[in-house]
Amino acid sequence: MTTEPHRIDVHQHVVPPLYRDALARAGIAEAGGRAVPDWSPESAIEAMDLLGTDTAVLSVSTPGTGFLDDPTAAADLARRLNDYCADLASRYPHRFGWFATLPMPDVPAAAEEARRALADLGADGVTLLANNRGSYLGSAGQDALWQVLDEHRAVVFVHPADLPAPAVDGIPPFAADFLLDTSRAAFLLVRAGVPRRYPRIRFVLSHGGGFLPYASHRMAVALAAETGRSPLDVLDDFRGFYFDTALTSSPAALPTLLAFARPGHVLFGSDWPFAPSPAGQYFANGLDTTVPADTLAAVNRTNAEALFPRLASAPPSPPRPRPAVERLRRSAQRVAARLAFKLVQPGTD
Repeated sequence: MTTEPHRIDVHQHVVPPLYRDALARAGIAEAGGRAVPDWSPESAIEAMDLLGTDTAVLSVSTPGTGFLDDPTAAADLARRLNDYCADLASRYPHRFGWFATLPMPDVPAAAEEARRALADLGADGVTLLANNRGSYLGSAGQDALWQVLDEHRAVVFVHPADLPAPAVDGIPPFAADFLLDTSRAAFLLVRAGVPRRYPRIRFVLSHGGGFLPYASHRMAVALAAETGRSPLDVLDDFRGFYFDTALTSSPAALPTLLAFARPGHVLFGSDWPFAPSPAGQYFANGLDTTVPADTLAAVNRTNAEALFPRLASAPPSPPRPRPAVERLRRSAQRVAARLAFKLVQPGTD
């Protein structure tokens, strides 16, 4: 591309030192089969500049606070993470937004922290893992949380977690299980009627919604047979979700996602730093080279601006002055990423 896309990235993760330390004390060195990556605000901005991203809405990835057995400790960690993110966004107001971490599956504590983060700290939304210690979104007993989120017209970023079952040897959870986890949560949310009973909540499903766009009609028929609802009504609920493009902008997946989602419901996502910069470049190239210009502009920015009005008023990030050698290196990285994307596409035979 000859101009910067000025993207808003709704799927970028934050790994504060306090969180890394908490994971280490619990003996956790990876998430979803990937090592917990290094992170700093400076490295995040560097990765954003490489992708042409103006603003990233940060979230804490799996396992969230669910690795802590003590509900009080989990609630305390969520508060400290949200205080950290609020401070970070205040120091970089045009570069970072944030989704609050909630101490699920403790619904009362999660509702309390959601209210604090949204009303007092200025969070742009909240993160909910698809399942928390085996308890899925859409399970009974979660209405106190949905009521708070509906009251605040919250954006809810749904991120997968490890399945509540042993991993299959040789298949890292991020490669396949994560997609199933998100699909399960979407199915159960619609089955429980959460989107219809709490219509002011805007749910964003990670990684293009997992398997949902591809399997939506099959899932709708199953739900219709169980509930007596029309398959069209079920599909309408599924299409009401928002979807990010993290690790999804391929010639195989992206057309299905764009054909399924409602207009305005597809948002740019990178999954950095769990997805390293070369992976982010690969899938960003898939988006940049396969969709019309108006669709590209909407996915890169304007669809997110509608969800996050605060970010719509932020001025585009001016290019940072860089030495000539660094500018050449960055240009070479982008050219190499575009070439790599073209080379690995399957043939037509």
